[in-house]
Amino acid sequence: MSKIVPFGKPFIDNSELNSIKKVLNSGKYVHGKESENFEKIFKKFTRSKNATSVSSCTAGMHLFYLALGISKGDEVLVPAQTHVATSHAVEIVGAKPIFIDCELETGNIDINKIEKKITSRTKAIVVVHFLGVPVKMEKILKIAKKNKLKVLEDCALALGAKIGDKHVGTFGDAGVFSFYPVKHITTAEGGMIISNNKKLDNIIRSKKAFGVDKNYNQRNSPGKYDVKELGINYRMSEIHASMGVVQMKKLKVILKRRKYNFDYLSKNLKKIKQIQILKNSEKKIHSSNYCLSFILNKKLASKRSKLIKLLNGAGVGTSIYYPKPVPLMQYYKNKYNYKKNLFKNAFIISENSIAIPTGPHVKKNDLKFIVNEIFKSIGTLN
Repeated sequence: MSKIVPFGKPFIDNSELNSIKKVLNSGKYVHGKESENFEKIFKKFTRSKNATSVSSCTAGMHLFYLALGISKGDEVLVPAQTHVATSHAVEIVGAKPIFIDCELETGNIDINKIEKKITSRTKAIVVVHFLGVPVKMEKILKIAKKNKLKVLEDCALALGAKIGDKHVGTFGDAGVFSFYPVKHITTAEGGMIISNNKKLDNIIRSKKAFGVDKNYNQRNSPGKYDVKELGINYRMSEIHASMGVVQMKKLKVILKRRKYNFDYLSKNLKKIKQIQILKNSEKKIHSSNYCLSFILNKKLASKRSKLIKLLNGAGVGTSIYYPKPVPLMQYYKNKYNYKKNLFKNAFIISENSIAIPTGPHVKKNDLKFIVNEIFKSIGTLN
């Protein structure tokens, strides 16, 4: 193997290391200025009115439902094609996720199927900007307003994605982001929840830190505070936040490289008739270019495992988004007895697609290598 191009690789250098050392030397690992600074930078980039750092994207979603009081007996509409965290956050508060199939062209929730699933128990819709491609939020908001529903945007793979000049996550009631190592930026682990509703943000801030009435920096006397509501510990540490501050300074470069890489791969792989590249953008829809995913035709799909093995063996990192539609994961299948024919498009994408890297670690000479290996591997299987 002459070259290895991993699917994901954190875009870090000594800048992050120095920021972590600075925090360690300060002796203040929580309740410091790094998390505040990270929130301010993130708020400015997304043009949201509020941004609250949390321990993970899942924590942000959980806090959103807690803040709204969504609980047992309530329903939340959830796309079938997503990471299991999107629905787990609903389950954790005791509500029921109602799954909706996706579009085959983008992997995004099929908007035309939403209203059929709304009942008197429906309280919210969570949309996922699949692989960083924005959902058509204007239509979602119209449905939500008509039915008096709250909207949460799962932007885990969509940092930098926009509709027109408006960043995803600012259309609905709140947006959540992930900083897991293979995402656009990383804090090793962590997340951010943004909103334009100050009251909602205040509730989320309180609930993410045990429900105390005064945070560490607001107390007149050390250790003196009261607890006014039930809360949990979903704070982000200063170490993680310091990484986020440095990563945000690199974001423009990261997004530029991802777009270049996606466009190159898309242009050259379109020549392969046996695959369908998931739609990335259209007028006013600007993707974050998280990765490039393509669906194999029927004949080639039966050989997906062999194709992945050939690509990995040659040094091309791959992934699958996602291994199964969430309602067909064992936990949900056992609990709700869902059948795969209810989520035909999500099943096709899960069973027949392969994702390849577009991250900033992929250099120009790597792109040619990836394309050549895909052509060569598919040729071997034909």
